[in-house]
Amino acid sequence: MLAQFLKFIIRIGIRLYYAEVRVNNKHHLNPENQPLIIIANHPNTLIDAWVIGMLCKQPIYFMAKATFFDSKFKKKLLSALNMIPINRKSEAKTKGVSNQDSLNACYQILGEGKTLVVFPEGTSYKERVLRELKTGTARIALETEKLHEGKLNLQVVAVGINYSQSEKFRSNILIDIDKPQDIKEYYELYLKDKKEAVVQLTNDFRQRLERVLVTTETKEEEQLIEDVYNILNTKYIPSDDKGVQREVKELKEIKNHLDEKKLLQPWRIEEIRKKVRSIHWKLNKMKIRADFLDRKFRSLLFFRQLLTSILFVVFALPFAFFGLVHNYGQYVFTDWLVPKISKDIEYYAPLAILIGFVIYPLTYFAFLCLAYYYFDFHWLGLLIYFVSMPLTGIFAYWFFKYLKHISYKWRYMLLMMDHKNMIKEIQEERQMLKVLIFE
Repeated sequence: MLAQFLKFIIRIGIRLYYAEVRVNNKHHLNPENQPLIIIANHPNTLIDAWVIGMLCKQPIYFMAKATFFDSKFKKKLLSALNMIPINRKSEAKTKGVSNQDSLNACYQILGEGKTLVVFPEGTSYKERVLRELKTGTARIALETEKLHEGKLNLQVVAVGINYSQSEKFRSNILIDIDKPQDIKEYYELYLKDKKEAVVQLTNDFRQRLERVLVTTETKEEEQLIEDVYNILNTKYIPSDDKGVQREVKELKEIKNHLDEKKLLQPWRIEEIRKKVRSIHWKLNKMKIRADFLDRKFRSLLFFRQLLTSILFVVFALPFAFFGLVHNYGQYVFTDWLVPKISKDIEYYAPLAILIGFVIYPLTYFAFLCLAYYYFDFHWLGLLIYFVSMPLTGIFAYWFFKYLKHISYKWRYMLLMMDHKNMIKEIQEERQMLKVLIFE
């Protein structure tokens, strides 16, 4: 009951915090009466587990580090939420936690046809680098199958959780889910050579995760891919893919071409880096967005669009101001408090959601009390007032981003009128970057 209630609350929190949550092949996560291990990357701590829990219809069990279970209360609470503690080699053993007992619990859960979620990287870091996978997941899978004499038909599914900016409010998530696969091939080897079977299955897990992720080998490579994407990404060229789906597809395409260049023409990587730095410097100097370089400039059309935008701003400003008044204090306070609680950026999003569940309703309730005291609102008026506060808060966030977009558009129009040659120069340099990468 507690798990279902928290699942409902977390679903609301994630949908409010992230603007888009797109899922590919969700049906792979919900096999009927089939033992399943879900393996996933781990860039965003609790959010990763919450997202998977939100997608699964069946009850799921999580393996979690034992340090979370360092008191009787935590142990009881987390166990009620289907979390299984495991002592990690890199940390001191937690009192009262036995790894063998935890492994036995995993064997039993899977033997009963249930679902176990494991993050085989072991730790959470905000990066696209897929770190070394621990062998524990493969051991659990193979040993469970052995306990059932190879007849369990245990399935493993790889889940890639791709964030645009995991810690940012109203950013996006793409969850890419691979087909479930059995481990029969490795089970036969496990009966002859346990160590080799575990190593090979772990390598297989890595290959499957890489298929559903944008992965890099180093932070420098990750930064280069992000920089190239930010320069070449545009919404002014039509595409069949939308939103975060398009973003991940384009990031993968850039990565694949850079990998090819690194292998066949390694000297080009440094050329690409120099070109990226040059374009970034010029864009920042002129204070325009890279995607505007793909816009066809028609002065009359731009003036008409700007006039329409100004009229919309005038009309929408009162609603945005209403949302700002009722939400800005909580937003700023949460932004200030989260870094005070944790210096790790991976905890920012889950902490913001948890704090928001407390501070926003309390603030809205305070506004309701003031409205009732000063204006004697009827219950229907209070209900409308309450619903309007979060809705206009989200609208206000979008509205001020829209104002920033208009400022970019205005600056671009002025540059096209007075410094068209400078824009053309960057456009040519951007085209040279495309040639360096894709040809």
